[in-house]
Amino acid sequence: MNASNGAGTIADRFLAARRAATGLTDYPGTPPETLDAGYDIQAQAMARVTEPVAGWKVGRILPPLDARYGCDRLAGPIFASTVAQVDGLATGLVFAEGFGAVEAEFLFRIGKAPAPDQRQFTLEEAADHVDAVHIGIEIASSPFQGINGHGPAVTVSDFGNNNGLLIGPAVPDWHDGAYAQQRIVTRIDGVEIGAGTAAAFNHGAIGSVRFLLENLAQRGIAVEEGWWISTGAVTGVHPVRPGQQVETDFGPLGTLNCRIEAQPAR
Repeated sequence: MNASNGAGTIADRFLAARRAATGLTDYPGTPPETLDAGYDIQAQAMARVTEPVAGWKVGRILPPLDARYGCDRLAGPIFASTVAQVDGLATGLVFAEGFGAVEAEFLFRIGKAPAPDQRQFTLEEAADHVDAVHIGIEIASSPFQGINGHGPAVTVSDFGNNNGLLIGPAVPDWHDGAYAQQRIVTRIDGVEIGAGTAAAFNHGAIGSVRFLLENLAQRGIAVEEGWWISTGAVTGVHPVRPGQQVETDFGPLGTLNCRIEAQPAR
């Protein structure tokens, strides 16, 4: 599915469901079969939204799908109204009739925009554009109930399945890379449901930054200073529902807590 008209129709249906906070039991059109087709739908939706982008989520595409789609990561925009600094107990909004999940992540902030004509980056060059790293939680949610069950192109098509970013404390001395070895634990309603380290990522979390810089360059999207990059789920993608309590424990780097609530209509 590559036609822009079809992409526009799907984008309209996703946006309508997001604004009304209603669920979609079926994909709203012909599902995209390639990442390019998914990004076409995403671009059509972004063109219809006036709210500024505050950053981007990067999600991992795990084997064997990475070989099938020719990429091990995907991207989606994070809008400004969905970003919050965590101070005490935060709130994460999910589409109650759709899909909702939480992801413990390292968040990288762009301190310097790359040159407009740069298309490829080394890991060192990508790191040079970062001025801070924080711990955080991505709220992964979409009106489409099956968004994570139909492959990464479908996930890409609805803003990469993003509905928020919760920003926690800064990571000190992040340049030495020691944060990647820190074991992180996610608990829901007090029960541990996932653990892991960023060292398990291909090229680490900074590899997600490099991927995003190259992805946006290829799509003709200019990177802006101050944007946040949510670099990927460290402990896994954990489904949640309204009323649940989430704790992400980054050890000495800090602990974040949030209560899951239903996304209201906009």
